[in-house]
Amino acid sequence: MRSMANRKSLLIQFILAAWIIFTVFQNSTKIWTALKLPISLHHWNFIMKSSSPELPLHPVVSSAETELRIKRIMDKLDQLIPPRPFTHMNTTTSAAPSTATILHSRDTYCRGDQLDILLEVRDHLERRKEYGGDFLRARMSSPALKAGASGKVTDFNNGTYLVSFTLFWEGWVSLSILLIHPSEGVSALWRARNQGYDRVIFTGQFASGTSHVNTDCALVLNSSAELCEYLDAQDQEAFYCVRPQHMPCAALTHMQSKNTDVSYLSRQEWSLFERSNVGVEIMENNAINVSKCNNRKTVTMKKKCKFGVASTIPGGHVWKETWNPVSCSLAPVKMKECLRGKFIYLMGDSTIRQWMEYFKNSINTLKSVDLHESGKLQHQLAVDLDENINIQWQKHGYPLVGSLSYSVKEIEYIARVIDRTGGGKNIIIVISLGQHFRPFPIDVFIRRTLNIHKAVQRLLLRSPDTMVIIKTENIREMHGDVERFSDFHGYVQYLAIKDIFQDLNVGIIDAWDITIAYGTNNVHPPQSVVRNQVSILLNYIC
Repeated sequence: MRSMANRKSLLIQFILAAWIIFTVFQNSTKIWTALKLPISLHHWNFIMKSSSPELPLHPVVSSAETELRIKRIMDKLDQLIPPRPFTHMNTTTSAAPSTATILHSRDTYCRGDQLDILLEVRDHLERRKEYGGDFLRARMSSPALKAGASGKVTDFNNGTYLVSFTLFWEGWVSLSILLIHPSEGVSALWRARNQGYDRVIFTGQFASGTSHVNTDCALVLNSSAELCEYLDAQDQEAFYCVRPQHMPCAALTHMQSKNTDVSYLSRQEWSLFERSNVGVEIMENNAINVSKCNNRKTVTMKKKCKFGVASTIPGGHVWKETWNPVSCSLAPVKMKECLRGKFIYLMGDSTIRQWMEYFKNSINTLKSVDLHESGKLQHQLAVDLDENINIQWQKHGYPLVGSLSYSVKEIEYIARVIDRTGGGKNIIIVISLGQHFRPFPIDVFIRRTLNIHKAVQRLLLRSPDTMVIIKTENIREMHGDVERFSDFHGYVQYLAIKDIFQDLNVGIIDAWDITIAYGTNNVHPPQSVVRNQVSILLNYIC
């Protein structure tokens, strides 16, 4: 009996010991899992893995839903930009023989009228074009009044276009229709853009003690060498560098880029983008006189600009260097009072960093905080402790194109910043991206925008009173580095980002339309333009 009791006692002890071991193992697994979180580069939720030629990189795979959405947007864009034959320069659209006819022309026009122009484009042999797709820019302006507005272009896809202007102000008005690129050039740029990633090469600097090694880096890196993969675990976006010998992937500290000699345009196609063929004026003798016309009804008072106001084309006009929206009215706002108690996140490229600089110049009590970072792309933080104002600017994640070296330790995807933001009625998030994406296939931009959209969606679900604003791209210099940075690429991204965010309660600041109205042709427009962009923000907030 005693032997039986001993056996039972041993059995119970064994079961108890097994249960304790299982529990400890289970908990230790959780602890181990917690300890093996991805290596963080200043909130960068990145997993860094090295891959050898024998073990290929894990493919960057997003959810099936995201992939399907990317394909739908790509298909939609492909339909807008069909392939166009290009056999000889003579068969391409030419500004000189093309004609622009004002419909229902008269000596005097009334303020508020719509003026329509029928544009018929021809090739260099003066033959009527039978298809559309030309990249045109319509603008009306009165330089003496510091006034301007964009025009709406409707493509009938048969070589004719309707260009419509709203006559917003009185006086002599100049009308302009520029042929930025012929349809054959648009087709060539679209094909070339989506053909490769290597028009820009990145150089990463790795540091270990006193040793520094530079290696090639890229969004897609075709190399037989061992690679470091910097992977965003949630959205599966990756960036790669060749791993230096005897250095870990975590030793990457700085990055810079330069343009390469790679081009996907043929020599014949390049002739379409010579300076003399870009941005050519089609209209001649283009001045009209606009009068007040007292028989007109009084203009209805517009409500103050706020979220949910429908966008129009044009979205407004500039008069005496001040932006006047079509659908709403911008009220004067005292900036310091408006921003009291607010935390503003400015996220994106240097065009939104201009806003940061504008805030610091406009509020003398706003003081910069030294975050002990280096380079022009370092994070910026400005605070007013008395008024509880906090404004922060930070760059978006890769790709960041620029010859200046910048630290990668502060790089963070916008979606991750949004995900760790609690939100609230005093939190304002402004997002602007696009310029650095132009040299790369469009799916890179679409994927990034969709990932930001999903993060904003999550934010507004947990905190509906958080204010999120999308600033679209500025137009930029017309004749510089067309294959990489043409405004055509920016326009495609402008269409994509508006399409992606149309289902969310976010504000849109249409910098594309505003900078066309101003006629800046500068990626970093003057302070008067920045002031008016910020004015829209202040009206949204207060």
